[in-house]
Amino acid sequence: MNMSMKSLCLIVGILLVSACGKSGDSADAAAASAKPSNLTLTPAQQARIHMDTVAPAQFTPSVVTTGTVAFNGDRSTQVLSPVSGPVTQLLVQPGTSVSRGAALATVSSPDFAAAIGGYRKTVATATNLQRIADQDAQLFKTDAMSRRDMEQAQTDAAAAVADRESALEQIRSLGINPSALAGSGASGMVSNIPGVIRAPISGTVVERLITPGQLLQAGTTPAFTIADLSTVWVMASVFEADLASVHKGEHVSVTSDVSPTPFDGTVDYVGALVDPATRATSVRLVVRNRSDLLKRDMYVNVAIHNETQRSGILVPTDAVLRDDENLPFVFVASGAGSATQYTRRRVVLGARVGDRYEITSGLNAGDIVVAQGALFLQFAESL
Repeated sequence: MNMSMKSLCLIVGILLVSACGKSGDSADAAAASAKPSNLTLTPAQQARIHMDTVAPAQFTPSVVTTGTVAFNGDRSTQVLSPVSGPVTQLLVQPGTSVSRGAALATVSSPDFAAAIGGYRKTVATATNLQRIADQDAQLFKTDAMSRRDMEQAQTDAAAAVADRESALEQIRSLGINPSALAGSGASGMVSNIPGVIRAPISGTVVERLITPGQLLQAGTTPAFTIADLSTVWVMASVFEADLASVHKGEHVSVTSDVSPTPFDGTVDYVGALVDPATRATSVRLVVRNRSDLLKRDMYVNVAIHNETQRSGILVPTDAVLRDDENLPFVFVASGAGSATQYTRRRVVLGARVGDRYEITSGLNAGDIVVAQGALFLQFAESL
């Protein structure tokens, strides 16, 4: 009997514990279901909210991003010294506009003496061998020389002419004008012809990289940087979601604090690589540099305008917020008057068009979204 009573008490205890657990779970579920999924505001709070009715619109999408200014690589170059030796004189300073072939600096260089001596030697050799070839041709006509000897003399003369032309190109590459050698006289001495570093293109000297007395190495030492500043490159970063809207030749607007008026340009190249750090693709823009206001390494804002017009749903940028997972959403209003309720709805963003976003999924025509005051609703929802 005692054992039966103990067993009965144990069963009753288990049932009571189970009933209490179920009662607690039911209370929690009821509390969870009692938490409102929609927001209802007081009339004073609703006065802060401005709404916009969603409707299809025609628009031209734009990709808005940032970029960095660089010299136009097709119209700029670093000037290397063509000769070795110490710098004797600087003829230009940064900011100077130069034409192609203009002298930038002079160098005291033994390379010039060697090049001039080599050129004079090839000129003398070519003249002498050509004279011999002409004489041998006359001797061959009178049967005083074999054809083989005559052809050998002509071959030697042709080789000497080739050597002369090669030496001529060498002194031209060093910036020596061959006409400057014509008046040196029979002595072959050339005086007061220093080594010259010349501008390979027309433009503005934007950097001077050498100083007087500095020892230069031919083909190695950078001396100046020259750039045509009428246009610049802007290297913009475009993320994967926007790449489909960017094509070569499209019009771009570049804005900066240096000018209230945008700078016009075009898309020149869309990169083939994605930066693994930023997950963005580099897009090169050619921009007209009005009044030379854009400077290298300057940060600018970029808007790339797609030329194809399309229709879709647009909402104000202020209407789009981000949740804890960084996913975009909007607040959609339903009801009227004091019974108006506001519900979160996730959306998929498309292109940015001015101060509006294209919504590719999540909204339908006729939906009413919160255009201003969405941040207030997000804060109220968290309370």
